[in-house]
Amino acid sequence: MEYVYAALVLHSAGKEINEENLKAVLEAAGVEVDEARVKALVSALEDVNIDEAIERASFAVAPAAAAPAPAAAEEEVKEEKVKEEEEEEEEKKEEEAIEGLGALFG
Repeated sequence: MEYVYAALVLHSAGKEINEENLKAVLEAAGVEVDEARVKALVSALEDVNIDEAIERASFAVAPAAAAPAPAAAEEEVKEEKVKEEEEEEEEKKEEEAIEGLGALFG
């Protein structure tokens, strides 16, 4: 998490999020820097609009206490669909098994 926090500090300060700046923030915080993690984070954040991501995160957190988040509701719907599909598959397997037994007694 400290790597992400360092990136947010840089963003908040209006500094470019690059390997050099990220390492400087981490070292100033006393973190032993892992070069691979720094490179991965800088690469992952290249096409990310951080202001938009923060806004979305803030919006998602605020109403969560009042009502389930839409993502949670969508997840429940997906889970229900998966359960229904699994039940249908089991029914088909049972029907196939019954048909197979019928062939034995033909």
